[in-house]
Amino acid sequence: MNIVVTSEDEILKTSRSLISQQGWSAVNIRSVAAACGVSVGSIYNYFDSKAALVGATVESVWREIFHRPEDGSVFQDTQACIIWMYERMEYGCRQYPGFFTLHSLGFMQEDKPDGKQRMQQTWQHIQDELCSVLERDARVRPDVFTEQFTAEKFAGVLFSLLLSALLRQDYDPSAVLEIVSRILYSRGQ
Repeated sequence: MNIVVTSEDEILKTSRSLISQQGWSAVNIRSVAAACGVSVGSIYNYFDSKAALVGATVESVWREIFHRPEDGSVFQDTQACIIWMYERMEYGCRQYPGFFTLHSLGFMQEDKPDGKQRMQQTWQHIQDELCSVLERDARVRPDVFTEQFTAEKFAGVLFSLLLSALLRQDYDPSAVLEIVSRILYSRGQ
């Protein structure tokens, strides 16, 4: 076989394509090498095992699903951000059937430390971004956050609701938007 030079990005793009077309079982060193048109050794130049390849692929799927939109205003308004996140979740389920429920959430139960660590880093990044949006949102009441009820804690609640919606495959953000509106924007009654 002629060895063709490739890149880590190209390998991950090919892995995502295989998942989208054939499911997670299609991602292994040999199938990815064949799909890239490179030798198995070329894949090993970037990933020392199937587990490393799968872990990096999971991370790249999360990054594709939740890539930053060109319109940065989404990250200035909590409700706009939530709508965007639910739209991206729906895209992820269409593009990568079973990704959220069958594979990525399974990392939390399985003994796959690299995959689990990557997943936790990705989830923490999403929560940190939610917290930043909460802090930038000009419509949030100035008195809403306290020492006990912080932006970080509320971002964690929003993230939990997001994960719950993923498990239910419910991409309607209206209930979460109502919660946000009542807690962040309205005066307590």
